[in-house]
Amino acid sequence: MKPLAHSTVFIANRGEIANRVIQTARRLGMRTAVLHGAMDADLPYVTNADIAVPTTVVPPVAPYLDISGLVKTAIECGADAVHPGYGFLSENAEFAQAVIEAGLIWVGPSPDVIAAMGNKLHAREVAARLSVPVNGATEPASTSENALRQADELGYPVLVKAANGGGGIGMAMARSEDSLIRAYSRVQETAQRNFASPDVFIERYLDSARHVEVQIFGLPNGRVVALGERDCSVQRRNQKIAEESPAPFLTDEVRSGLVQAAVNLGESISYANAGTVEFLVDMRAGTFVFLEMNTRIQVEHPVTELVTGLDLVELQFRVSFGHDVDIADLNIEPSGHAIEARIYAEDSERFMPRPGKITRWTEPAGSGVRVDSGFTSGNEVTPFFDPLLAKLSVHGATREAALERLGEALADFVVEGPETNLPFLRRLVASPHFSSGRYDTGIVRDLQSEALSGKETA
Repeated sequence: MKPLAHSTVFIANRGEIANRVIQTARRLGMRTAVLHGAMDADLPYVTNADIAVPTTVVPPVAPYLDISGLVKTAIECGADAVHPGYGFLSENAEFAQAVIEAGLIWVGPSPDVIAAMGNKLHAREVAARLSVPVNGATEPASTSENALRQADELGYPVLVKAANGGGGIGMAMARSEDSLIRAYSRVQETAQRNFASPDVFIERYLDSARHVEVQIFGLPNGRVVALGERDCSVQRRNQKIAEESPAPFLTDEVRSGLVQAAVNLGESISYANAGTVEFLVDMRAGTFVFLEMNTRIQVEHPVTELVTGLDLVELQFRVSFGHDVDIADLNIEPSGHAIEARIYAEDSERFMPRPGKITRWTEPAGSGVRVDSGFTSGNEVTPFFDPLLAKLSVHGATREAALERLGEALADFVVEGPETNLPFLRRLVASPHFSSGRYDTGIVRDLQSEALSGKETA
């Protein structure tokens, strides 16, 4: 067991999640080190870190995908451990192995587990062996011809997905052979650029489904605990923009089935650390299919933290550093309701990135309100990275109370300079679609269609 206090962690990430990890590390008495480009020099994660290492490598994303460069930087910083955050190389087994071989602590599951589950195809094979229903292929579409064959077998529409992807990046829907060929090429390029692997696969596109995930935490003794579920059905371009826990209107049978499937999956591979098992739920049929497993901390982890009172990043550190975690401390009954809304620098109609300098930044505050931010006033939002600015999360005794609190907090959140999706989020929370709790993955499309119809008739 290595002491947490006075140790140094290198955070192989940037922006909001780097800032989030810094907060917990600082509370635990740890030193933090980060990497940054010239354009990020004034961002909060850089100014809040104890050690900030500048890089001039271009393109700006390249340093975060350079395994040897990241390990070298961590060593030069005197780091004892590496926390990968989410995205970039967070689910790259080669990176995890390189960190361990350098004599550093990897804050995450083992490289073997990442290789088995971080790759979506391998994860499907594991799920299928446990008799968990899967949605689509369990083999890669190595050529466009293979992709066409798999799509014909599944039936259109289909999704083309990056096998090593995450966060909704590296994904495209196709409704015909022509669109599949275009999507296949586009997703391969995106996968190679963002995840250093061009592998893709095909799955059936399910309309009117709910996207529900189970947060798990595995201990070194092989026990895995479920920390409740999150509904992540509010998505644009297959990326989540709002999440809540518990998922509304799940039957007890479906909820227990999801939890048991997630725990069984984790324990079958001796999963240790934070992870998420994702499913698509057919609310009408009362059935679900396995989607993927994320072998890292999730963007939306604050939702679970608010209903459980746990600090998932602290638990990650404790398990990785060899500290005992009592399973009784994890068997917590979730309390109340939490909702998260992601604030992006993008327009509210087409959701296209809108970079620019932030001239005013005012965060909401108060009981039950939490903001995880990556920017502040005076910062420049560049076009080189995902345009996530902050995550606004709220907690209430009931879903109705949480919704009211979220509406108030969104009204108080002010960002001037680049255009943001705040107008859309305010409209989302006020809509009967969302407030009813009976929405599905088509909610954003439906809201945008209604807005367009309203403009045409005005």
